[in-house]
Amino acid sequence: MSRFHPLEVTDVRKETRDAVVVTLRPRAEDAALFDFTQGQYLTFRKEFDGVELRRSYSICAGKDEGVLRVGVKRVDGGAFSNWANDELKAGATIEAMPPMGAFHTPIDPDAQKHYLGFAGGSGITPLLSIVKTILRREPKSQFTLVYANRQISSIMFREELEDLKNEHLGRFTVLHVLESEGQEIDLFTGRIDAQKCKALFANWIDLDGVATAFICGPEPMMLAIAAALREHGLQNEQIKFELFASGQPGLAKQRAKAAADAGRGGETTAATVTLDGSTRSFTMPRHGQSLLDAALEQSLDAPYACKAGVCSTCRAKILEGDAEMLINHALEDYEVNAGYVLTCQCYPLTDTLVVSYDQ
Repeated sequence: MSRFHPLEVTDVRKETRDAVVVTLRPRAEDAALFDFTQGQYLTFRKEFDGVELRRSYSICAGKDEGVLRVGVKRVDGGAFSNWANDELKAGATIEAMPPMGAFHTPIDPDAQKHYLGFAGGSGITPLLSIVKTILRREPKSQFTLVYANRQISSIMFREELEDLKNEHLGRFTVLHVLESEGQEIDLFTGRIDAQKCKALFANWIDLDGVATAFICGPEPMMLAIAAALREHGLQNEQIKFELFASGQPGLAKQRAKAAADAGRGGETTAATVTLDGSTRSFTMPRHGQSLLDAALEQSLDAPYACKAGVCSTCRAKILEGDAEMLINHALEDYEVNAGYVLTCQCYPLTDTLVVSYDQ
């Protein structure tokens, strides 16, 4: 099974000084594979100096636009993002996996809901897809978006958001919060933290009628907003996260359970992995190597993107044995309880580990 498919770049548009919007077209035979759900992302791969890099970028197009489009913001030292901003041109071909991700809720044409979104910087990309789709496909629903940036010039999709607000008067509200530029209302200057959320909920946003809150941006901002939402009455199942980059460099330290188990049992684990209907067994170290890296070492074409526990591309289910995830920013509690793991963060705790990517 080929996980990556060629996409033709049909347009590269400068969105801000440090961001571009890339429009893509799949081959006719791959069109169904790239029929995305609002809020999903694409994982791209490209070689730089002989080393393959994989990076994920969220789709920013709405379901009814008839195009596949992503936003790429430049990251200091980021090989892929700098290449996309400086060198990528229309007519090029780039490889991507089909859309993935669960940062969305089902669309109901008869629903009359109030949605709330918080975006920080390039975290606007999946939210823009969600906003466009909800406004078009749920004509009775409303959406309030709080969008945090450093300054006006760094606001991605600023004109597009204004157009949406004008097109859907009374249904779509945008509140811009700028970190380093003063505004007429002091509340909309500075960083979004617990105090700012409290003031927003007291004076601008009625949480009583909010059905779902979507949050996408830097981890500290997301955690502060989620805590404030819970403190003001929203339940966990009403809060949807999409983390763009983990604030944690590398792997976390092993928890006490893993450390205690380190002296027990053998030094290796008999792993069995099912992928695309085929099952392979191999021996891997009990410590120091993730299940994903062990599978890749065995030449298995295991799916992955970030290797940081942020996306869910490497998601698999444990059928037998036990393992520990060191970092998890992607799986919901119900998925973990059902036995799903992020294999890039999965380390065996038992002599035998049976895992399936196909469930």
